[in-house]
Amino acid sequence: MITLNMDSVIQRWAKNFGIVVYLNEDLNKKEENALKNRFLKDKDIIEVKYISKEEALKELHKTLGANALVLEGLDENPLPSSFELRLKSSLIKPGLVKNKAVQIERISGVDEVQYGEKWLSSLYTVSKTMKLGAIIIGGAIFIAITFITFSTIKIFFYRRKDEIETLKLLGATRSFIRLPFVLEGLIIGLLGGIISSLVIFGIYSFTSLKMTEFLPSINLVMASLPFQVYLIVPLAGAVVSVIGSFIAVGKIRY
Repeated sequence: MITLNMDSVIQRWAKNFGIVVYLNEDLNKKEENALKNRFLKDKDIIEVKYISKEEALKELHKTLGANALVLEGLDENPLPSSFELRLKSSLIKPGLVKNKAVQIERISGVDEVQYGEKWLSSLYTVSKTMKLGAIIIGGAIFIAITFITFSTIKIFFYRRKDEIETLKLLGATRSFIRLPFVLEGLIIGLLGGIISSLVIFGIYSFTSLKMTEFLPSINLVMASLPFQVYLIVPLAGAVVSVIGSFIAVGKIRY
Protein backbone atom coordinates (compact mmCIF):
# COMPACT_ATOMS: atom_id res chain seq x y z
CA MET A 1 0.00 0.00 0.00
CA ILE A 2 2.82 2.39 0.90
CA THR A 3 4.68 1.56 -2.32
CA LEU A 4 1.54 2.13 -4.37
CA ASN A 5 0.98 5.53 -2.81
CA MET A 6 4.62 6.49 -3.29
CA ASP A 7 4.28 5.66 -6.99
CA SER A 8 1.08 7.71 -7.09
CA VAL A 9 2.87 10.70 -5.54
CA ILE A 10 5.72 10.42 -8.06
CA GLN A 11 3.36 10.11 -11.03
CA ARG A 12 1.24 13.09 -9.98
CA TRP A 13 4.30 15.16 -9.20
CA ALA A 14 5.95 14.18 -12.50
CA LYS A 15 3.00 15.64 -14.44
CA ASN A 16 3.86 19.08 -13.06
CA PHE A 17 7.62 18.69 -12.75
CA GLY A 18 9.69 21.26 -14.55
CA ILE A 19 13.04 22.95 -14.67
CA VAL A 20 13.68 26.68 -14.44
CA VAL A 21 16.04 28.21 -16.97
CA TYR A 22 17.43 31.61 -15.90
CA LEU A 23 18.55 33.86 -18.75
CA ASN A 24 21.52 36.17 -19.07
CA GLU A 25 20.80 39.82 -18.25
CA ASP A 26 22.03 41.11 -21.61
CA LEU A 27 19.59 39.12 -23.79
CA ASN A 28 17.21 41.13 -25.97
CA LYS A 29 13.65 40.15 -26.93
CA LYS A 30 14.72 38.64 -30.25
CA GLU A 31 17.24 36.36 -28.53
CA GLU A 32 14.69 35.37 -25.88
CA ASN A 33 12.17 34.47 -28.59
CA ALA A 34 14.82 32.42 -30.38
CA LEU A 35 15.43 30.48 -27.17
CA LYS A 36 11.68 29.97 -26.70
CA ASN A 37 11.33 28.58 -30.22
CA ARG A 38 14.25 26.25 -29.59
CA PHE A 39 12.60 24.89 -26.45
CA LEU A 40 9.25 24.52 -28.24
CA LYS A 41 10.90 22.34 -30.89
CA ASP A 42 12.52 20.10 -28.28
CA LYS A 43 10.65 16.76 -28.14
CA ASP A 44 11.54 16.27 -24.47
CA ILE A 45 9.76 19.50 -23.48
CA ILE A 46 5.95 19.55 -23.49
CA GLU A 47 5.33 23.06 -22.14
CA VAL A 48 7.27 26.32 -22.23
CA LYS A 49 6.35 29.29 -20.04
CA TYR A 50 8.20 32.60 -20.21
CA ILE A 51 8.48 34.67 -17.01
CA SER A 52 9.71 38.23 -17.38
CA LYS A 53 11.72 40.11 -14.75
CA GLU A 54 8.61 42.08 -13.82
CA GLU A 55 6.44 38.97 -13.42
CA ALA A 56 9.16 37.33 -11.31
CA LEU A 57 9.26 40.35 -8.99
CA LYS A 58 5.46 40.37 -8.63
CA GLU A 59 5.53 36.66 -7.76
CA LEU A 60 8.24 37.29 -5.17
CA HIS A 61 6.10 40.05 -3.62
CA LYS A 62 3.19 37.59 -3.32
CA THR A 63 5.43 34.92 -1.81
CA LEU A 64 6.92 37.26 0.79
CA GLY A 65 3.54 38.71 1.73
CA ALA A 66 3.94 41.06 4.70
CA ASN A 67 7.73 40.73 4.46
CA ALA A 68 7.74 42.22 0.95
CA LEU A 69 8.74 45.56 2.50
CA VAL A 70 12.38 44.42 2.33
CA LEU A 71 12.15 44.86 -1.46
CA GLU A 72 11.06 48.50 -1.30
CA GLY A 73 14.61 49.81 -1.02
CA LEU A 74 15.78 48.21 -4.27
CA ASP A 75 16.79 50.66 -7.01
CA GLU A 76 16.28 48.11 -9.78
CA ASN A 77 14.81 44.66 -10.32
CA PRO A 78 17.54 42.09 -9.42
CA LEU A 79 15.61 39.10 -10.77
CA PRO A 80 16.41 37.62 -14.19
CA SER A 81 13.94 36.59 -16.87
CA SER A 82 13.40 32.86 -17.08
CA PHE A 83 11.65 29.96 -18.76
CA GLU A 84 9.74 27.25 -16.91
CA LEU A 85 10.00 24.03 -18.89
CA ARG A 86 7.76 21.03 -18.24
CA LEU A 87 9.36 17.76 -19.29
CA LYS A 88 7.83 14.50 -20.49
CA SER A 89 6.90 12.13 -17.65
CA SER A 90 9.18 9.42 -19.06
CA LEU A 91 12.13 11.78 -18.61
CA ILE A 92 11.54 12.42 -14.90
CA LYS A 93 14.41 10.38 -13.53
CA PRO A 94 17.43 11.86 -11.71
CA GLY A 95 20.00 10.89 -14.34
CA LEU A 96 17.89 11.87 -17.35
CA VAL A 97 16.83 15.21 -15.86
CA LYS A 98 20.42 16.03 -14.93
CA ASN A 99 21.61 15.30 -18.48
CA LYS A 100 18.85 17.50 -19.88
CA ALA A 101 19.70 20.31 -17.46
CA VAL A 102 23.39 20.17 -18.42
CA GLN A 103 22.43 20.18 -22.10
CA ILE A 104 20.24 23.27 -21.67
CA GLU A 105 22.82 25.06 -19.50
CA ARG A 106 25.31 24.89 -22.38
CA ILE A 107 23.01 26.88 -24.66
CA SER A 108 24.16 30.41 -25.37
CA GLY A 109 22.12 32.95 -23.40
CA VAL A 110 21.34 30.58 -20.52
CA ASP A 111 22.80 31.65 -17.18
CA GLU A 112 21.65 28.85 -14.86
CA VAL A 113 19.31 25.85 -14.69
CA GLN A 114 17.56 24.72 -11.49
CA TYR A 115 15.25 21.75 -10.90
CA GLY A 116 15.60 20.52 -7.31
CA GLU A 117 18.25 17.88 -8.00
CA LYS A 118 18.68 16.66 -4.40
CA TRP A 119 14.94 16.42 -3.76
CA LEU A 120 14.34 14.47 -6.98
CA SER A 121 17.22 12.10 -6.21
CA SER A 122 15.99 11.52 -2.64
CA LEU A 123 12.44 10.85 -3.81
CA TYR A 124 13.52 8.19 -6.27
CA THR A 125 15.93 6.61 -3.77
CA VAL A 126 13.08 6.25 -1.27
CA SER A 127 10.82 4.83 -4.00
CA LYS A 128 13.42 2.24 -5.09
CA THR A 129 14.12 1.24 -1.47
CA MET A 130 10.41 0.75 -0.80
CA LYS A 131 9.97 -1.34 -3.95
CA LEU A 132 12.93 -3.52 -2.97
CA GLY A 133 11.46 -3.87 0.52
CA ALA A 134 8.10 -4.88 -0.98
CA ILE A 135 9.80 -7.56 -3.11
CA ILE A 136 11.70 -8.94 -0.09
CA ILE A 137 8.58 -8.97 2.09
CA GLY A 138 6.59 -10.58 -0.74
CA GLY A 139 9.23 -13.28 -1.11
CA ALA A 140 9.22 -13.92 2.63
CA ILE A 141 5.42 -14.21 2.64
CA PHE A 142 5.57 -16.62 -0.32
CA ILE A 143 8.03 -18.87 1.53
CA ALA A 144 6.01 -18.65 4.76
CA ILE A 145 2.71 -19.59 3.06
CA THR A 146 4.38 -22.46 1.21
CA PHE A 147 5.87 -23.79 4.47
CA ILE A 148 2.57 -23.44 6.39
CA THR A 149 0.66 -25.25 3.64
CA PHE A 150 3.36 -27.91 3.47
CA SER A 151 3.12 -28.55 7.23
CA THR A 152 -0.70 -28.48 7.25
CA ILE A 153 -1.04 -30.97 4.39
CA LYS A 154 1.48 -33.31 6.04
CA ILE A 155 -0.61 -33.26 9.24
CA PHE A 156 -3.81 -33.97 7.27
CA PHE A 157 -2.03 -36.76 5.43
CA TYR A 158 -0.84 -38.58 8.55
CA ARG A 159 -4.24 -38.20 10.22
CA ARG A 160 -5.77 -40.11 7.32
CA LYS A 161 -3.09 -42.75 7.08
CA ASP A 162 -5.57 -45.57 7.74
CA GLU A 163 -7.88 -44.31 5.00
CA ILE A 164 -4.93 -44.08 2.61
CA GLU A 165 -3.90 -47.66 3.39
CA THR A 166 -7.45 -48.80 2.65
CA LEU A 167 -7.45 -46.92 -0.67
CA LYS A 168 -4.12 -48.52 -1.60
CA LEU A 169 -5.55 -51.98 -0.91
CA LEU A 170 -8.49 -51.12 -3.17
CA GLY A 171 -6.04 -50.27 -5.97
CA ALA A 172 -6.20 -46.45 -5.86
CA THR A 173 -3.42 -44.72 -7.79
CA ARG A 174 -0.98 -42.29 -6.18
CA SER A 175 -2.54 -39.41 -8.13
CA PHE A 176 -6.03 -40.34 -6.86
CA ILE A 177 -4.75 -40.38 -3.26
CA ARG A 178 -2.86 -37.10 -3.63
CA LEU A 179 -5.62 -35.12 -5.35
CA PRO A 180 -7.81 -34.45 -2.25
CA PHE A 181 -4.81 -33.03 -0.37
CA VAL A 182 -3.91 -30.73 -3.26
CA LEU A 183 -7.55 -29.56 -3.41
CA GLU A 184 -7.49 -28.96 0.35
CA GLY A 185 -4.39 -26.83 -0.12
CA LEU A 186 -6.16 -24.93 -2.89
CA ILE A 187 -9.18 -24.24 -0.68
CA ILE A 188 -6.99 -23.20 2.27
CA GLY A 189 -5.03 -20.78 0.09
CA LEU A 190 -8.14 -19.37 -1.58
CA LEU A 191 -9.96 -18.79 1.72
CA GLY A 192 -6.80 -17.30 3.25
CA GLY A 193 -6.47 -14.99 0.26
CA ILE A 194 -10.11 -13.87 0.50
CA ILE A 195 -9.70 -13.12 4.21
CA SER A 196 -6.45 -11.25 3.45
CA SER A 197 -8.22 -9.16 0.78
CA LEU A 198 -10.96 -8.23 3.26
CA VAL A 199 -8.34 -7.33 5.88
CA ILE A 200 -6.38 -5.23 3.34
CA PHE A 201 -9.57 -3.43 2.30
CA GLY A 202 -10.52 -2.75 5.92
CA ILE A 203 -7.05 -1.54 6.97
CA TYR A 204 -6.63 0.64 3.88
CA SER A 205 -10.10 2.19 4.21
CA PHE A 206 -9.62 2.88 7.93
CA THR A 207 -6.10 4.28 7.42
CA SER A 208 -7.22 6.51 4.53
CA LEU A 209 -10.15 7.84 6.57
CA LYS A 210 -8.06 8.62 9.65
CA MET A 211 -5.20 10.18 7.69
CA THR A 212 -7.64 12.36 5.75
CA GLU A 213 -9.17 13.53 9.05
CA PHE A 214 -5.78 14.60 10.43
CA LEU A 215 -4.24 15.74 7.12
CA PRO A 216 -6.99 16.72 4.63
CA SER A 217 -4.42 17.50 1.91
CA ILE A 218 -3.15 13.90 1.90
CA ASN A 219 -6.38 12.84 0.19
CA LEU A 220 -5.01 14.50 -2.94
CA VAL A 221 -2.11 12.06 -3.20
CA MET A 222 -3.46 8.85 -1.66
CA ALA A 223 -4.21 6.30 -4.37
CA SER A 224 -7.07 3.83 -4.19
CA LEU A 225 -6.03 0.20 -4.36
CA PRO A 226 -6.95 -1.20 -7.80
CA PHE A 227 -9.81 -3.72 -7.75
CA GLN A 228 -7.45 -6.25 -9.37
CA VAL A 229 -5.45 -6.37 -6.12
CA TYR A 230 -8.43 -7.88 -4.30
CA LEU A 231 -8.65 -10.59 -6.98
CA ILE A 232 -4.91 -11.25 -7.26
CA VAL A 233 -4.42 -11.85 -3.52
CA PRO A 234 -6.82 -14.86 -3.31
CA LEU A 235 -5.52 -16.28 -6.60
CA ALA A 236 -1.91 -15.88 -5.46
CA GLY A 237 -2.79 -17.53 -2.14
CA ALA A 238 -4.37 -20.45 -3.99
CA VAL A 239 -1.38 -20.90 -6.32
CA VAL A 240 1.17 -20.74 -3.50
CA SER A 241 -0.85 -23.19 -1.39
CA VAL A 242 -1.13 -25.63 -4.30
CA ILE A 243 2.65 -25.46 -4.72
CA GLY A 244 3.07 -26.18 -1.00
CA SER A 245 0.61 -29.09 -1.25
CA PHE A 246 2.45 -30.63 -4.20
CA ILE A 247 5.74 -30.39 -2.33
CA ALA A 248 4.16 -31.94 0.78
CA VAL A 249 2.55 -34.95 -0.94
CA GLY A 250 5.67 -35.43 -3.05
CA LYS A 251 7.89 -35.68 0.03
CA ILE A 252 5.70 -38.19 1.85
CA ARG A 253 6.41 -41.88 1.32
CA TYR A 254 3.43 -44.21 1.36
